[in-house]
Amino acid sequence: MPQLQGPKRTLLQLVTVVVTMASLSFAAVPFYDWFCRTTGFGGTTGVAGASQDVILDRTVKIRFDASLEAGMPWEFRPVEHSMELRIGETALAFYEAHNPTSRPVAGTASYNVFPYSAGGYFIKIACFCFTEQVLQPGETVLMPVTFYVDPEMVNDPEAQFVKEITLSYTFHETPLPEVQAALDPPAAPATPAAVN
Repeated sequence: MPQLQGPKRTLLQLVTVVVTMASLSFAAVPFYDWFCRTTGFGGTTGVAGASQDVILDRTVKIRFDASLEAGMPWEFRPVEHSMELRIGETALAFYEAHNPTSRPVAGTASYNVFPYSAGGYFIKIACFCFTEQVLQPGETVLMPVTFYVDPEMVNDPEAQFVKEITLSYTFHETPLPEVQAALDPPAAPATPAAVN
C-alpha cells in the first residue's frame, strides 16, 4: 500500500483528529454527569432511600432558590425562602409552580447546591426534580423535596465550616409526553368565509 505524502497525509491527520475529538466530546457529557453525581462536584446532590440515623446538635441554614429557563412560561418559586435545621435531620420543603397559559406545559428541573463543597453532603430522599412535571392550563401545584445534610460534612476539611447552603432549581420546558399530547383537544375547524 503506497504511503500518503504531503497535503493528502496532512488532510488525513486533520480528519482523524476531528473525528477523535467529536467522539470524545459525546463521551464527555455522560462521564461528567456520572463524575458529578458520584463526587458532588459542581454542587450535584446525593440521593438516599431513607432518612439519616445520626443527627448532630450543629445547625445549618438552607436557602431555596428558583428560576426558569428563558421561554419557560411557568411561574415558579419556593414556598419558604430558608429554614434552619440540624445536620442529619430530615426536612421537607415545597416549591410552587403555576401554568398561566391556555395549554398543558411539561417541564423538568435541573438543580445544584452552593457552596459546591457541600454538594455531595446535601442528600435528597424524594424530589419533584426526579421526574418530569406536567401542568394543565391554569394549574398550580406544590412540589415537595425531602432531604437532609449528611453529618459526614463536618469531617470534610473543605465543607466543615459551611453554615449556609443554597439549593437552586431551574425549570426547563420539555416536550409533552405522547400520552398527554394525545389528550390535547384538536384545533377548532376554520370557519368558512361568508360568500357574497
